Amino acid sequence: MKRLSIVLTLSVLAFSCGPKTAKVNDLAVSNPIATALDLTEVKDDKVPVIINPGRFTQETVTYRLPRIVQGTYSVSDFGKYIDDFKAIDYDGNELQVEKVDTNTWTISDATKLDKVMYYVNDTYDIEKTGGIGGDVPFSPAGTNIEPDNYVLNLHGFIGYFDSLKSNQYSLDVTAPADFERTSALEKTKETTSKDGQSKTTSYFAPRYFDITDNPMMYGKLDVEEFMVGDIKIVLSVYSPNKVHSAASLKETMYKMMEAQKAYLGDINSTARYDIYLYLSEGKEDSPKGMGALEHHTSTVVVLPENSPAESLKKSMTDVVAHEFFHIVTPLSVHSEDVHYFDYAQPTFSKHLWMYEGVTEYFAQHFQVYKGLVTPEEFYNTVMGKIKTSQRMDDTMSFTVMSENVLDAPYSNNYYNVYQKGALIGMCIDILMREGSDGNRSMLSLMKELSNKYGVTKPFNDDSIVSEISAMTYPSVAEFLTTNVEGTTPIDYNAILNRVGLKFGTGEVPTSYVQNGKGFIFGADQAKGEIYFSEGVTENSFWNEQGVQPKDVIKEVNGEAMTLQNAQTVLQKVFQWQPGQEVEVKLTRNGEEVVIKTELTQAYTTSETIMEVEDATDAQIALRDAWLKG
Repeated sequence: MKRLSIVLTLSVLAFSCGPKTAKVNDLAVSNPIATALDLTEVKDDKVPVIINPGRFTQETVTYRLPRIVQGTYSVSDFGKYIDDFKAIDYDGNELQVEKVDTNTWTISDATKLDKVMYYVNDTYDIEKTGGIGGDVPFSPAGTNIEPDNYVLNLHGFIGYFDSLKSNQYSLDVTAPADFERTSALEKTKETTSKDGQSKTTSYFAPRYFDITDNPMMYGKLDVEEFMVGDIKIVLSVYSPNKVHSAASLKETMYKMMEAQKAYLGDINSTARYDIYLYLSEGKEDSPKGMGALEHHTSTVVVLPENSPAESLKKSMTDVVAHEFFHIVTPLSVHSEDVHYFDYAQPTFSKHLWMYEGVTEYFAQHFQVYKGLVTPEEFYNTVMGKIKTSQRMDDTMSFTVMSENVLDAPYSNNYYNVYQKGALIGMCIDILMREGSDGNRSMLSLMKELSNKYGVTKPFNDDSIVSEISAMTYPSVAEFLTTNVEGTTPIDYNAILNRVGLKFGTGEVPTSYVQNGKGFIFGADQAKGEIYFSEGVTENSFWNEQGVQPKDVIKEVNGEAMTLQNAQTVLQKVFQWQPGQEVEVKLTRNGEEVVIKTELTQAYTTSETIMEVEDATDAQIALRDAWLKG
């Protein structure tokens, strides 16, 4: 009965709009593709979609949903979430449709095609791993359909016809009148229903890319708008339990983006930037892939709702800073693979070290450059990336990995684009400053490339390294050939020595679940218990609280600790920040031990980066140019 109601409702929607007979001036190649989503007609957690392409002159046409979307470097298969796909002729009859593969439908007698209609399931409530491992799209690339919130990554709702890839699109989104609605797509009009219960917002997209590149968020949102220079920032937050708000994050985002804009100078190229933050409750049907997906002028972020306020602000600073810097690359500097992206069978650029690595480097470097963090904090971040990168294949050619990122063993090393890729950016930055007496940098190089290419002109993937080499210095050319294209691990000690830094052992900040070597917990499978391991002796906070190895953790802030929920509980502990009040109950030799205190910063002894005591004036000057400008 429910399925029948779906079909009937969708049929009413389809047949109540649009012409019943073809018009002379409605050729598909000459008109925008008219699309419609109706959030007031959701049935069984599915949104109805209507696609009216105009009149075709060929007998067979192919319609697709993306297999892969830009920025994800993994297969998403959005066609998996399409139900009841139908092609309707001008008389209201169904045309023959063949489902060719997961994401592709071929429609016969296409000269009679009036419109396509189908239902879209969301991805959030069926996630198992948040897109890690390929069960569903990465959460920030996914979709959400629930009464109070809609995450509309439009590539999950709207597809394209093979023969109309360059067509314009019009989009109508109908939603309850009391919904907040945010999107950077150009809004053309808004109408209210006669009963005042719903509103339809109309948008325009110059081509399909702009559909995929402009996500939306609808629902009971918290929205703040503010200006950073001449850029309008729109921050949309959905916190199911109202734990966090846009207002509570506004100052952090303003301070961060003001520093970013100052860091970028005249390279920024957008009048508006949207941040969509979905805070996950951590339930079985909640999204599990924490992080963000960049778009040219926006980003979708998914983070835990149970994050402490300061922890959320730190995560937002790191994550959104990275995504915002994508306006440099790949927006302004990109290859043909990016510019002419094929959503069904894409080829990948060799230069993820640039798109993701340099972007991540900027996201960390600007914080020390603009005084948001201390040099020591920046050194610790760099050290963390060095350690993480060296746990992956450090001899794998970065360009070969990038070009083959979907395939093993390269796919297993994708995470290294944010680790070694960022370090590649750091090394080039130091070499550029050294070669120019501090006058040129990684950022100035990207500005030069942006001036040469820009948004509308892609570079040639095979020749860009040679171009950069010719534009810079022999040291940069050798580094790119040996350490990026080649298989030789980077000699970080040699690079850091140029700025008067070295590796050494010292006291460094750590979390409340780690020491300098790893996690500080063990598990007794037989008893179903989690306990502190010997490693706890190397964590200053727990030492100060008198915790001993083999102390069993019974309760954390009122929540019982078991083998089954250990990952969830320890994730919360990982997010603890100094200043919070905590209560932990332990058992030691059968007796209860209660720790009730205010958190102080935890430290451990580990290999770190430190300044050379007898650094030369030239090394110090280069370091100052690197860290302070």
